[in-house]
Amino acid sequence: MGNTLGLAPMGALPRRSPRREEPLPNPGSFDELHRLCKDVFPAQMEGVKLVVNKVLSSHFQVAHTVHMSALGLPGYHLHAAYAGDWQLSPTEVFPTVVGDVDSSGSLNAQLLLLLAERLRAKAVFQTQQAKFLTWQFDVIVVAHFLQSLTHRLVLGGELVYHRRPGEEGAILTLAGKYSALHWVATLNVGSGGAHASYYHRANEQVQVGVEFEANTRLQDTTFSFGYHLTLPQANMVFRGLVDSNWCVGAVLEKKMPPLPVTLALGAFLNHWRNRFHCGFSITVG
Repeated sequence: MGNTLGLAPMGALPRRSPRREEPLPNPGSFDELHRLCKDVFPAQMEGVKLVVNKVLSSHFQVAHTVHMSALGLPGYHLHAAYAGDWQLSPTEVFPTVVGDVDSSGSLNAQLLLLLAERLRAKAVFQTQQAKFLTWQFDVIVVAHFLQSLTHRLVLGGELVYHRRPGEEGAILTLAGKYSALHWVATLNVGSGGAHASYYHRANEQVQVGVEFEANTRLQDTTFSFGYHLTLPQANMVFRGLVDSNWCVGAVLEKKMPPLPVTLALGAFLNHWRNRFHCGFSITVG
């Protein structure tokens, strides 16, 4: 007789475990949508600046900044930040309290709270100088909503409502972000204008970014291109930019190991307005 095919009873067949879908990633905050692209561009520098950072604990740190500039009076800033224990992402820690006060007594403080797993709150408090000549109360309410539809696509919106004496209005902005393996594209469109950015990481040393901003209220449109070059063997980082306003700029950062010191030298030239300014900074800590 030939081989016979035996069928096992249904109860004896191994059961396939249900497939577990990976949870969608945290979309982050609305303010961080264009962060990857913005980090490519160099920060504006003018004058001489000394920054001393001091980490007091795993939750609390302070920074002292002395800035001397030919465009204004020398100034001192004290910056303090507190971060709690609840970390949802590398850039989101709750609760967070950030404050900055300058030598004139002006204060700028922010408070970030996590009310629920998907609900956050932010409060901002500002004062102008140590003495108040007049009192004015403004109401600004900002509501953000972001949702990860897939592991790469994030959609959401922002609603800003402001009310002050003699003025009241609301601005709605829709946003979308798509993250690929080596690039990220982001778009914000609303009644106030549009903001689009494209970030591309070519390799471990080279990153580039492109930004397009259109402001309907100011009737202004700007196109910018920036690049970020890392030289790990020399402990150097070079950032540069060029925009549609005929402005070019670059910042060179150099770390000085084993000392916790970073030196930065920057220069910016606006061909259209014939303006040039440069800056030098020392960061300790």
